[in-house]
Amino acid sequence: MNWSDIGTIAPVVASVLVAAAILIVDLALPNRRQAVIATALGGLGVVAAVILLQAGHAGSAFGGAYSLDNLTVFLDAIFVAIAVLTILFGVDYIEPRGLPIAEFAAILVFAVTGAMLIAGSTDLVLLFVALELMVLPGYVLAGFARRDPYSTEGAIKYFLLGSFSSAILLFGLAYVWGITGTTRVDGVAAALAKVAAGGSIQPGLAMGLAFMSAGVAFKMAAVPFHYWTPDAYQGSPTPITAYLSVGPKVGAFAIALRLFVGALGPLRADWLPVVIVLAAVTMTLGNLVAISQDNVKRMLAYSSIAHTGYILVGLAAYAGGQHSGLSAILFYGAAYTFMNMGAFAVVAALQRQPGVSSQIATFAGLGRRDPWLGALMAVFLLSLTGIPPLAGFWAKAYVILAAVQAGGWLTALAVLAMVNAAAAAFYYLRVVVYMYMREPAEELRPSSPGLLFRVGLGVTCVLTVVFGLFPAIATAATNAAGVFGG
Repeated sequence: MNWSDIGTIAPVVASVLVAAAILIVDLALPNRRQAVIATALGGLGVVAAVILLQAGHAGSAFGGAYSLDNLTVFLDAIFVAIAVLTILFGVDYIEPRGLPIAEFAAILVFAVTGAMLIAGSTDLVLLFVALELMVLPGYVLAGFARRDPYSTEGAIKYFLLGSFSSAILLFGLAYVWGITGTTRVDGVAAALAKVAAGGSIQPGLAMGLAFMSAGVAFKMAAVPFHYWTPDAYQGSPTPITAYLSVGPKVGAFAIALRLFVGALGPLRADWLPVVIVLAAVTMTLGNLVAISQDNVKRMLAYSSIAHTGYILVGLAAYAGGQHSGLSAILFYGAAYTFMNMGAFAVVAALQRQPGVSSQIATFAGLGRRDPWLGALMAVFLLSLTGIPPLAGFWAKAYVILAAVQAGGWLTALAVLAMVNAAAAAFYYLRVVVYMYMREPAEELRPSSPGLLFRVGLGVTCVLTVVFGLFPAIATAATNAAGVFGG
């Protein structure tokens, strides 16, 4: 290791230092929540600045195990934005429940550090270590409300199934390493290119592909590896649910890009049918089950599963020969981050006072009780539906267009995606109907979230609208980030 390596991984180092600084400030200044929050947000601001300074630069560290490229910068920026928004949304929710803010912020930053390390990993061993650094804090966050039995239950399910899936993924990585003789992504790709040219795949390599597909599918909550999602989302404190719905998911797709596109790209014709089936089943089952939900958090959990299916359409389009599928995945990840976190934030605002449920009846009359929150929730739900001119419309349009351009069976997959998007309108717009066309069963006080919470909601709403009205702002970055692994 040398100083140039430190410069290449500077955002990861800065993120670790921010997490440590949060704990030190909490130890030195106990019961000073303002100092902890300022340290967390200010430190993440520094991390964001370091990331932006790296834009346009390329490099590698640790003998090629870590790569700095446009994809790394783009994903790092998304992960830092997720951390900042989670903290902005979390303070008002966590404090009234007597949960420790410093531990919440530090664990979150450590989780995001793992996700950032995934973004630049170009070695199978480093990729797995980074994955565990991302998911282990996630298990802790899912059970952060220790006195809530639902939170504990969700965290246990998440931990047990997550541990099994990590072991399965590791088995797959071991098979690939054993067959190719290297753990470097470019070395694996070169070795597999020779295998692809030979026209036949060894049984061990096929087994490795199956293990890796199952492990990654769990991390992104694809059917049939989605069982942990509803319970973990419903039981977690709502701001943490917002993080879990986007952070690990975007991280899982970062793994897919580095692993399937970078390392297993030469075998794309072999794993394409698996991705097509996963995409079709995931978005269909996610939407069908979401329709029957009366709890909005649980409905958004199944909706999150459906969105995994839509994003997989972009990966299938790439495997089918349409390179624009990669930039479509990245655009979808960015748009989904802001609109989905915004929707969960409105749920958190309504639950600011302990004892308020996330049942759909809680949203009755929200448009009149709190017009500001009602309007914001309507924007987020319409965007998740895919209504123009919001970000969700372009997110779906790009992945579907890439699939249509790829042709073949992917055209049918694109049609299925459009049918599913239409079906999803039922349960999203049902919440809007309750907000504006139903009277509340009991008088509920306005939520009155704090300044930080309002700033976070404002940012997510503005970006959801801006990405919809001016998608070129985001596509310029996603096109640049999607040029790797061609």
